[in-house]
Amino acid sequence: MLTDTTTDGALLDPSDDLVGRVTRWAGEVTELDDPVGATLGQLPGLGREAPRPGSGDTLRLFDLLSRVAAVDLVVARTVEPHLDALSILDQAPEPPNLDAIGVGPSATWGVFAAEGPGVRVTATRRGDGWTVSGHKPWSSLGRRLTHALVTAWTGERTRRLFAVPLRHEGVAVESSDRWIARGMALIPSVGIDLTDVPAVPVGEDGWYLTRPGFWWGAVGVAACWYGGATAVAELLHPRPGREPDQVALMHLGEADTALFAARTALQHAAAQIDASGQGAAGRSTELLARRVRGLVRQVGDDVLARTSRATGPGPLVSQERHARRVADLHLYLRQEHAERDAAALGQALQQDGAS
Repeated sequence: MLTDTTTDGALLDPSDDLVGRVTRWAGEVTELDDPVGATLGQLPGLGREAPRPGSGDTLRLFDLLSRVAAVDLVVARTVEPHLDALSILDQAPEPPNLDAIGVGPSATWGVFAAEGPGVRVTATRRGDGWTVSGHKPWSSLGRRLTHALVTAWTGERTRRLFAVPLRHEGVAVESSDRWIARGMALIPSVGIDLTDVPAVPVGEDGWYLTRPGFWWGAVGVAACWYGGATAVAELLHPRPGREPDQVALMHLGEADTALFAARTALQHAAAQIDASGQGAAGRSTELLARRVRGLVRQVGDDVLARTSRATGPGPLVSQERHARRVADLHLYLRQEHAERDAAALGQALQQDGAS
């Protein structure tokens, strides 16, 4: 485990060959005109090498995600859902027939499971197969990926996961002009409309939400938040020729303490996931993930606030890389619903009588 302060998102020391290679190409693609496109080109190869959660090597996976996020959160936001989708496919009780929707060795994946008020995707059986139709909100990179795992309703109260081709004529992606966010500007998360798109079921009704790995992927996202927070906090470290005052040192110490807590929580979560293996399901896994996500989100918010107060407006208006990191992390952290997710954790604890 790490003993020294880090600003590179490391959860393991030293980095192994895979993590080192991925971190290097993350830095290289960040400098390109189209970093997302360059990252997408790397995903198929990375997916064949990256460890899966619950495989005994979960910390190495989280280390990879956090280090990439420390380099660039846009790259991490492109990598994480692809690896999550591959993990979900590996966990399926029966291997889905992906050949039926044209999945090849260069496929790139997203996971579109969000629901929106007044809209839904429905799945219909057509002969020996299935089709899906409807509107799915928050479909990041829907225009650029080849395939996605999409939740769809098979009945009034039942949902099922399906693999779908995004290059099909029945897929229409909303204009990215609606994505006005300053954070994650290169990854517009807009809605997609599906009309009779062929789909392959992955698991039975309800499996996606109850499978052992559902909450594992949620911790993987927190690893990205942690990596992004370490990069923002880098600005708190003393610079040559500029002696920090006591207030600056206080902010550095407080941020380091918070990041240490987040790092320790992620290391603990990886160990728990591997110890429980593929049989991990139920409330204990949910509690673990909610606790870790809530803690890392709080740490990320704290680092953003401390860095802003400690350094003033200068870096935000004159250092493009730092300003982009701040905007990206602020938006990414909003995937955790703060007080609402804390209330959900409290409800779970109340139901279990846990402490």
